[in-house]
Amino acid sequence: MGKVIAIANQKGGVGKTTTAINLAASLAVLEKKVLIIDADPQANTTSGLNFSPDNDEKRTLYEVLIGAIPVRDTLIQTELQNLHMIPSHINLVGAEIEMLGFEGRESVMKHALSPIVDDYDYIIIDCSPSLGIITVNCLTAADSVIIPVQPEFFALEGLGKLLQTIRLVQGGVNPTLSIEGFVVTMFDGRTKVHTQVVGELREHFHDMVFNTIIQRNIRLSEAPGHGKPIVLYDVTSNGTSNYLNLAKEVLDKNTNA
Repeated sequence: MGKVIAIANQKGGVGKTTTAINLAASLAVLEKKVLIIDADPQANTTSGLNFSPDNDEKRTLYEVLIGAIPVRDTLIQTELQNLHMIPSHINLVGAEIEMLGFEGRESVMKHALSPIVDDYDYIIIDCSPSLGIITVNCLTAADSVIIPVQPEFFALEGLGKLLQTIRLVQGGVNPTLSIEGFVVTMFDGRTKVHTQVVGELREHFHDMVFNTIIQRNIRLSEAPGHGKPIVLYDVTSNGTSNYLNLAKEVLDKNTNA
């Protein structure tokens, strides 16, 4: 059975989508069969993998969640052989309201994904930067959560709400949900505050913080504009080595679990 990992942080601008795309691509390069799900109405993962959210708006995660089509009908083959995607669309905003009347609304995504979970080694979900019903669905469907953290003090303050939501999900619909780890993104070693925040994060969360740090990297920020993960955009960049190292850490953690 594939492992489902949600990439979540309700604070925007912390490298959540960048991490989702590039972790999924790196796992695929390391010969794992991977599905990435764009669960954000902004559809940045969709466009970041060179698909227009408007190309076929009738075959997206939205239609799956409202029960209009089966999940297999949404699967898209990306440029990487081992990486498939379920795209998003701005219509996903409407699902927040439509799902309120559903019985077992927190588990809609989990049930919808059940026919394909065994088809993949890893399913990576790029969550919306909010803590609404769609994100709760992502956490209910997930086995674990990776939390990207920008090394600034305000970013640390915002972790409390997310951790509270995770605890609520653990106490209710998904008691086996675990935190895969915190990953530091957009790190600049020349900035004293970045080093301080990383130190505090490790002091507080210990080995829950990944050893791999994602450095601030111009090539990494350029890649989505070209519709490519960093490993295809610039294989020699620090961004490529950072995310390959993160993927190897994820694999090692799950091998030794």
